Amino acid sequence: MFGNKVKIYITNDEQSIMAQALIDMKNELHRQGRYTDCVDDLLIKVISAKKKKVRV
Repeated sequence: MFGNKVKIYITNDEQSIMAQALIDMKNELHRQGRYTDCVDDLLIKVISAKKKKVRV
């Protein structure tokens, strides 16, 4: 289950929407007093993802 990797291609707009949604989730978890480590890791992956041009 953890050995399979999936690559997705998203636009800059989709990337910013994902980042904002993760930030909102992190803030909500912080308000509840819960850990935000997993959301932090995912947020870093979304923000620092490589850019690649794809022809459609």
